[in-house]
Amino acid sequence: MGDGTNSEVTVVGRGARLDGTIVSAGSLRIDGQVKGKINADGDVVLSAQSQVEADIQATNVSVAGRFRGNIVVKSKAELAKGGRVDGNITSKTLVVSEGSIFSGQSIMGEQPAATSQRMGSATEEESSPDGALRAQAAQADAARAR
Repeated sequence: MGDGTNSEVTVVGRGARLDGTIVSAGSLRIDGQVKGKINADGDVVLSAQSQVEADIQATNVSVAGRFRGNIVVKSKAELAKGGRVDGNITSKTLVVSEGSIFSGQSIMGEQPAATSQRMGSATEEESSPDGALRAQAAQADAARAR
């Protein structure tokens, strides 16, 4: 998943159960169970047999097992076939493979969610006859509130 510049990989084995915070200067592969927080400077790979309930911060994340929590990555989040994510994902790129399950919200790119919601509203307002008046009224209300 990564660019190969950092070959250090920490492995949480199949029979292992960790409860707490994992901090890795490199990449991390989880085959067992983890509950808590995961911070990795490299990639985090959750294998098909993994069961993770945590908040993850990393460069890239790939989920093939069961995951519950929030994922924040600098680059790409990937849900592999058979993977399940119950939680929110913040990333530049999101890949959801056929056969995976994603239940949550995805926030992509640098743009805040509130800005994209306003942009969507403006498009709807422009397409309706009295939408422009509603938009002007909302802007005036917002100006008065300041």
